[in-house]
Amino acid sequence: MNRISDFRDKAKVSQAGLAKVVGVTPSTIGNYESGIRNIKLKMCWKIVKALNALGANCTFEEVFPNPQHDTSEIEHKG
Repeated sequence: MNRISDFRDKAKVSQAGLAKVVGVTPSTIGNYESGIRNIKLKMCWKIVKALNALGANCTFEEVFPNPQHDTSEIEHKG
C-alpha cells in the first residue's frame, strides 16, 4: 500500500494537480492511490519528486513503504 494520498493531502493538492505535475490523468493518480493500478519504479520517483515540489516534504520510503520491513513478522533470535 502506498501513501500518495496522505502526502498529497499534506501538500494541499488535488489528484488533478498532482497528475498535471507528473504528466498523467487524474484517474491514473486515483488508481495508483487505491491500488487498482501498479506503479512502475520510475513513476514512483516522479510522484515523490512532484509531491516534494508541491511542498509535501517526503521521502520515497515514506510514500512507498516496503511491506517486507514489517518488524511484527520478524522473529528475533537471541
